[in-house]
Parts: sequence; C-alpha cells; structure tokens
Amino acid sequence: MPDFEPVLTANLAKPDGHRLAVYEAGGGYRALRRALAELAPKDVLEQVRTSGLRGRGGAGFPTGLKWSFLPADHPGPIYLCVNADESEPGTFVNRVLIEGDPHQVIEGTILSAYATRASTAYVYLRYEYPLALARLEAALAECRAAGYLGRNILGSAFSLDIFVHRGAAAYVCGEETGLIESIEGKRAWPRIKPPFPAVEGLFRRPTVVNNVETLACVTHIIDRGPAWFRSIGVPPDPTNPRDPGSFGPKMYGASGHVNRPGWFEAPLGAACRELIDRFAGGVWKGRRAKAVVPGGLSTGLLAESELDTPMDFAGPVRAGCLGLGTGCMIVLDETYPILEFLYNSCRFFAHESCGQCTPCREGTQWALELCQRIRAGRGRLVDLDLLAEIGDSIGIMPGTTICGLADGAAWPIKNALGKFRDELEEHIRTTNPSGFGQTEPVEAMEFAGREPRMNADERG
Repeated sequence: MPDFEPVLTANLAKPDGHRLAVYEAGGGYRALRRALAELAPKDVLEQVRTSGLRGRGGAGFPTGLKWSFLPADHPGPIYLCVNADESEPGTFVNRVLIEGDPHQVIEGTILSAYATRASTAYVYLRYEYPLALARLEAALAECRAAGYLGRNILGSAFSLDIFVHRGAAAYVCGEETGLIESIEGKRAWPRIKPPFPAVEGLFRRPTVVNNVETLACVTHIIDRGPAWFRSIGVPPDPTNPRDPGSFGPKMYGASGHVNRPGWFEAPLGAACRELIDRFAGGVWKGRRAKAVVPGGLSTGLLAESELDTPMDFAGPVRAGCLGLGTGCMIVLDETYPILEFLYNSCRFFAHESCGQCTPCREGTQWALELCQRIRAGRGRLVDLDLLAEIGDSIGIMPGTTICGLADGAAWPIKNALGKFRDELEEHIRTTNPSGFGQTEPVEAMEFAGREPRMNADERG
C-alpha cells in the first residue's frame, strides 16, 4: 500500500474532536467559506463529478451524476436526505464518523445542499445510536450559533437547515425510497421506480439521498480539489467501458475472528488480505481465514483463496460478490461452519424483509426454514438445489421485487453454495446418513424456538 494521509479519520483521535473549535482549528469549514464566496452551485457539482466520487453506502453510484438528475428548472423546494441508518450487519463506520467528527459530515452536507440547491436536509439516523444523536444535535446547535446554518449562511444568499430524524432500526430503511417513506411518517415500504427520487422524492419533491461517508468525502474534494481525490484509489479498467474507477479514501471496518476489530482508513483498492493483516492484526488464535464478508451480509463471501481481491467497487464483483458494499469486513476463521453463516444470513433477511413483495417475503422465509431443517439433522442434498433456486428467483435483478433487499438476501446463498457446497453436502451426509438422498416431499417440521411466520401487516 502506498504512503497515505488519512483525512476522513484525521480528527477522530483528537481530544474533543467533535467540537466546533477543534474542527475549525484544523481547517474546518474552510471549504464551505470558499465555496460560498467563489463557486456557484454548478461549480461545486462539477468538482464532485470530476473527482469520480462514488457513493460509499454500497451501490457505488457516481455522486455527481446522481446530483445531475435533479431537474434544472425546478423552483423548489429540493431536499437532501443523509442516510445514517447503517443497518448492514458488521458495519459501523458512519457511527464512528458522526460520533467522532460530526462537523466533517455537516460541512459535506451543507456543501452538497448548496450544489443541489436543496433548502432543507434531513439526517436519517439509526435509533440505536444515542451518542451519535447527542453529538450530532450538539454540533448542529454550534453551527446555527456560528452562522453555518440558517438564513443567509455566512452572509451569502444560500439558506439551509438540517434536521435529525430517528429511524426505528429497520434494514429496509437503508433503501432510499424506504427511507423517504419513513421520514414522511409512513410504513417504510420502498416505492416502485420510476419516478426516481431526483424527480419525485421526499414530500413528492426532487430529492437526493446520500450516505454519511459520501458527504464527508465532499468536504475534502472541495477543500483539496478533484485532482487530489483522483490521485487516490484505482483508475478505470480500460477493458471495461462500464467501470468509472474507484477513487478516493475509504473507511473500512473489520470484525469477527480478528485480533483487533475496529475501523481504519485506506485508499480504495487495497487488498482484503492486506487490510486484515495490517490493520486488524490478522486472524485470531493463529488460525487461517475460511471466508470474509467484504461489506455487509448482502455482499456475499470471499473465500480464503480470493482474499487478495482489491477492495474497490470492481474487485469483489469479479470474485462473484454482489459488490464492495460498506467495506466493513466480517472475518470467519477456518473452524467456523459455513452452514452457520448461511443460517444467520437467512434468518436476518427473513426478519428484515418488509413483506411488500411476495418473492422476497416468501423466499427469505423458505430459505430460513430450509437452513433450519439442515441444522436439525434432517437436511437433504436436494435442499441445496432448492436454496439455489430461491437465490436465483428473488430480487431486482431477476425482476421480481421492488427493492434490492432480496438481491442482498440471495447473494450469501449464492456464494455459500457456489464456493462451499462440498462442506454443506458433507454436513448433510454426516447428520442425516439415512435420508440425505431423499427427493420426495417430506413432512413439515416444527422448530422449537423459531420465530413464527409473519404476514405483511405484522412485518410493517
């Protein structure tokens, strides 16, 4: 890994790094002052577009391009929603940023609102983050007192206020239209698109939804310039015209079977194995890794042989994963049964499905019940084929659901079967030696302690 100056995490180790005075002493709000004095909104948008910034929430969509979808002639209001729901398992870097350096996120939010001509911004914050809430509310109060928020910010014609909306801890609220529905006070059922939020979003007005880390990056792009941002990371693949590159710094996390779980910052494109060994202290207890979840359960699995994969937006995809996701890795050591990973993934997604789309509502539950049968020692080899069929049949990609939760639910199944089928078959043969080859329908099982099946209203 080349020499690298952390910027997103620069204030996190400073005493009182969450305070306005500390942030300003390190150059905080310098970018905002310059933008309001020297740059038009279109100039800020163009700098972000030129930088190649892609969304850090998981999908990696180019941020400047997303902003450009807003109607140029719309009289307003336009809204900016900050996605701080962070409900992907094993992910915690947005919480770290808000708790340790909320002003960096706020400055990026103000700059992004200025670029998109938004007059109001909402931070959608996960309910289980009480310290983040306290730090963010205190930082917003400091900004209002200092003239960084409110009417005619720093004497300019631009006005903005930011409000915090606490979510009720639903995974589906991380989907942008589910988030919008929740802010509006409704059940968080994702909307059918089109219309897209840039045309008809919050309160049926043009809306941009961006992740916390994405907006923190905007602060440094405007302060240091697009060329600086593009000097970090991975350029586009010349053989792939659809690859726009993976530029800039990235906050990564590591949890699971590592010696030093936590967060760290590195350039996009660092190898998964290097990140684990260098920053997380390697796999615990002197063991080897069996697999790594690259960025939340929805991304799937990297097998041990794939750990030299670069952690950029293209690397995990080439290794068969859904994507980079959040970049927060969950490490599984060589003793951990893949069946347990599969079971826990299916249990999570069955619980978090909003129930709106039949393939997701039913598919996630049936996948869970198949895993329960295998764990109970009554699995059949054909059950793995049924799991594969479910994985191939739910989600936006096969065209059966409104949002991508089902795709996220399918990918752990696809990767577990594709990369560890031998282990799963061996478990079935060992635990059900007389019935593993059965193919005829079997009687239903009642599983002690399992969660009852829920209808759509109960899931809301």
